[in-house]
Amino acid sequence: MKRRFTISVDAMGGDNAPACVVEGVRIAASRFPEADFLLFGDRQVLLPLVSQCRLSDQRCKIVHTSEFVKADDKPSLVVRHGKNTSMWRAIAAVRDKEADAVVSAGNTGALMVMAKFCLGTMKGITRPAICTGIPTTKGRTVMLDLGANAECNAENLVQFSIMGSVYSHCMFGVEKPVVGLLNIGSEETKGRAEIKEAEAILKNLKTSLFDYKGFAEGTDIFADKFDVIVSDGFSGNIALKTLEGTAKFLMGALKKAIKGSVLAYLGVAFLIPALLKMKKRFNPNKYNGAMFIGLNGIAVKSHGSADSKSFANALSSALNLAKQDVVGMLRDEIESAESALKQQTESENNK
Repeated sequence: MKRRFTISVDAMGGDNAPACVVEGVRIAASRFPEADFLLFGDRQVLLPLVSQCRLSDQRCKIVHTSEFVKADDKPSLVVRHGKNTSMWRAIAAVRDKEADAVVSAGNTGALMVMAKFCLGTMKGITRPAICTGIPTTKGRTVMLDLGANAECNAENLVQFSIMGSVYSHCMFGVEKPVVGLLNIGSEETKGRAEIKEAEAILKNLKTSLFDYKGFAEGTDIFADKFDVIVSDGFSGNIALKTLEGTAKFLMGALKKAIKGSVLAYLGVAFLIPALLKMKKRFNPNKYNGAMFIGLNGIAVKSHGSADSKSFANALSSALNLAKQDVVGMLRDEIESAESALKQQTESENNK
């Protein structure tokens, strides 16, 4: 019998919740017959929406919560006083083995702190990271950390390399990902001390999980040179926001240029198929859903402004991660890497 998977959903989190969230669940339910959903939120608000979307009681259950996390709530306060919020209860369902993964479009900081506190950090991992796939010319590049840790040491960056490689393998089928450390240049002399220290470890680390190929620059993100690009959360978040802003700027500039020229406006008819194909490929909504990787459970963050289709994609990411047992695979790889690092240290000490 085919195994069923349950996704818990913070139905009250996000700019367009809960209507957008419930519609996203409807889309995901139609795509994935093997998935069931637990919706956490105000029952009186959710029940009409669930009925309108014709979601059956067997596949979509509402769990009433009287509170929810607001966009401007401070994570430190929410984690102490928000145990009855839709976000906390949805995360706790994963901890209590009632669900295989949790998805929320709510407050990022609160979700990170709650998930870390509720699920706990995986043994062998110092800090969890925010991880997702970025579309490139040929495929996708995994990037982490994208904002969970503003400052990182060499140990964190090495662990991110392992976590990102597991994510790349599970989500995109890359057998042996090529890993690079995001830096201000490709030369060995450039970069902060922790980046150079991490590179020294990665260059000598004997592992079959990934190939380390040195420093990656910002121009390498779209170049298909690396399958995984690793950075601290400060640099990674700036890089991600810059990429998103550049994409919006270029599309806006293109529209303005077309409207400002009669010849361009007439000629665009011939470019419409290509432009639509490009828009579909690089639409950030298509790749919605970043994982808080390194926790004892699967927690996926959706864009706060996600529409229903985008939220459905985040649910799809969570389901795929559960199917691939990314947490179990990561535990095995961390254990293997720890053993390799221990042997490497002992070998260096005996020289």
